[in-house]
Amino acid sequence: MTSTPIAPLRRSILVPWAQEAAFRRFTAEIGTWWPLRSHSVGGERSETVIFEGRVGGRLYERIRGGEESTWGTVTAWEPPARVVFTWHPGRAAELEQEIELRFIPQGGGTRLELTHSGWEKLGALGPKARRGYRIGWAYVLRLYADRKSSPVVWGLDGLMWALQPLQRRMARRAQAMSESGSAAR
Repeated sequence: MTSTPIAPLRRSILVPWAQEAAFRRFTAEIGTWWPLRSHSVGGERSETVIFEGRVGGRLYERIRGGEESTWGTVTAWEPPARVVFTWHPGRAAELEQEIELRFIPQGGGTRLELTHSGWEKLGALGPKARRGYRIGWAYVLRLYADRKSSPVVWGLDGLMWALQPLQRRMARRAQAMSESGSAAR
């Protein structure tokens, strides 16, 4: 763990849906839009993502063959305004970060504000991970907003495809760090 604070990553996006619909799309309907081919633990074997809507509920990926990979745990559940969950896809729970989502009515739609914090738990990988997630969350939020024809989505689709080997290498490195830390205890 690094002792130097790393600023939270903040992203927002405006969607044309009412607050309740925007909240439901990110939580209960996450499996319909989440980009599993580029943002998953199971890769090509990934089937869906499930968000259990309650404090203590899991956010997890179902993988072909009956496997599951927990991405996080819900720590605050305040529909339709706010949800907070831990975040550690493909990593040990000790390396969890925190994601807070706020759904704020604006005009005829809703502004989703995402805050991703806790980078320090990743140690030396924290600053690099934050830079990668800056791009990753921009991509994910555009898909959430159903903006698949956006030039940003097209460009990031190509970039995400090109970065997949690096993402796999970073995930293996983080897992090895987690395992070596657990073995030292």
